[in-house]
Amino acid sequence: MSDVALLVIDVQESFRHRPFWNDADVAPFTERLQTLIDGAAARRIPILQIFHLAESGPFAAASGHVRTLEPIVIAPTAIFHKRRHSALVDSGLPGWLTQQGIRRLIVSGIRTEQCCETTTRHASDSGWQVDYVTEATLTFAMTHPSGRRFTADDIKARTELVLMDRFARIATVEQALAGRDLPVAA
Repeated sequence: MSDVALLVIDVQESFRHRPFWNDADVAPFTERLQTLIDGAAARRIPILQIFHLAESGPFAAASGHVRTLEPIVIAPTAIFHKRRHSALVDSGLPGWLTQQGIRRLIVSGIRTEQCCETTTRHASDSGWQVDYVTEATLTFAMTHPSGRRFTADDIKARTELVLMDRFARIATVEQALAGRDLPVAA
């Protein structure tokens, strides 16, 4: 088995039921994420799907929205559930990664600056090498209390800036898949 794992964080229908949801960037995100998932599967990289859970609202298990965001098709190696921003807190994920000999993580998912960035920082500080695949993350515009509006692209650029060469290698889908000399399954 590979010593690399793909994390697909919070790519769930729950987000469609949040007031900030915007379809504008969803198609390019899902296309790049699907390419990443398919490439990982072809290279026998474990694909780990992480779902966020809450007590109520669209992230509650009872809501029916804690399921893979359409149109993503994924056959995860393992599924983990979290209640914190970092996928490494109280999810069982760190133990699984250690048991499987995983040394490098490829991070993708929703939201760029929240759970994806938090997991990246936590993973780096815990000793994993991380490829952060911004194009396979999704976020939404936000307004600062000062009134300044930050676009999704602004937020992604800021996330890359603060992670780059400190916590992660910023990688495209192709770089994340090819950068580790992993064989493609026959």
